[in-house]
Amino acid sequence: MESTAAVLLTSPGEFQTTKVTLDEPRQGELMIRLVASGLCHSDDHYATGDLQPKVLPFCGGHEGAGVVEKVGPNTPGFEVGDHIVMTFMPACGRCFWCSQGKQELCDNGAQSESGGRPDDPNSYRMSVDGKPCGQMTGLGTFSQYTVVSTTSAYKVPKDVPLKYLCLLGCGVGTGYGSAINAADVRPGHTVIVMGMGGIGASAVQGAAHAGAANVIVVDPAEFKREMAAEFGATESFATIEEAAEKARHYTNGQGADSTIVTVGRLQPQNVTDALESVRKGGNVAVTAVGTFDPVPVDINLGMLSMMQKTIKGVIFGNWSPFVSVPRLLDLYRSGKLKLDEMVTREYTVEQVAQGYRDMHAGINVRGLIDFEK
Repeated sequence: MESTAAVLLTSPGEFQTTKVTLDEPRQGELMIRLVASGLCHSDDHYATGDLQPKVLPFCGGHEGAGVVEKVGPNTPGFEVGDHIVMTFMPACGRCFWCSQGKQELCDNGAQSESGGRPDDPNSYRMSVDGKPCGQMTGLGTFSQYTVVSTTSAYKVPKDVPLKYLCLLGCGVGTGYGSAINAADVRPGHTVIVMGMGGIGASAVQGAAHAGAANVIVVDPAEFKREMAAEFGATESFATIEEAAEKARHYTNGQGADSTIVTVGRLQPQNVTDALESVRKGGNVAVTAVGTFDPVPVDINLGMLSMMQKTIKGVIFGNWSPFVSVPRLLDLYRSGKLKLDEMVTREYTVEQVAQGYRDMHAGINVRGLIDFEK
């Protein structure tokens, strides 16, 4: 069948609207009619050329929610009409990592950037004019319809509106988990969050829910600093230097208990600044995405070891999507987790490129494609 989608024809390039052709779902696969998709910064890395798609054309989108239209043959556990949140990290349930409950490190995740199937990077379900079209993390949620593996699909209750649940597929789980898992935020802590996009806003909520006494946001965009308090920030500053000084004020000159790096494009200086902002024994959680090429980072090695500081990489908040989605869904249903408020602008699938222009202009916390507009 045909679907309208936002795809990259070149990288660097902008997302363009075109028709894609979808294959029928095979065993272990679902065809999903999208209700909504978040505009995550990770997709933009492919548009800017920071990351290169393995195959072009390339359909963006990895943060989606929708309704099952078709179920592949011999695929138990799903039926037409089920409501689905798609998670960008597939979880096979059988590999070394999944067997330890670390589904965010599933071996299939290593293949997800291929644009093909999680278990077969050379097999595609989307095409444009007869050419294979890659799907971002095997999902391609910038399309009215998509075909996905059940290893990336989480079934959610039908009594919860799907629209904003798409954010649970990446940004919210990643940011919230960055605070409670990677940064190990505890009651009374002082926490710095560098970057107030969708992941940063979720990290702020995670830190606040964990009982942090002070949650300090850093973002150069005034609009985002003004929004930060709505998600639980106690203060906001334009620079990390100001935020670190405020953290030292609260901690007898020691520094923050943890700093969570959620900037849009990770730079070496961000890691340097974050490490210098935390106290002895403090944690730096590096959630932001940068280049995969080796780059030099200035780190005071004596301070790192003798002050027992920790730099920790973060993928999907360092927890399983099949744990995070139901827990965060329960928080949302109880009114404790803010999802609707995170979406500052909504777009049609034809407006994806404009959505990313708005993101670069600093006027979005999270943009969202509403496929039902």
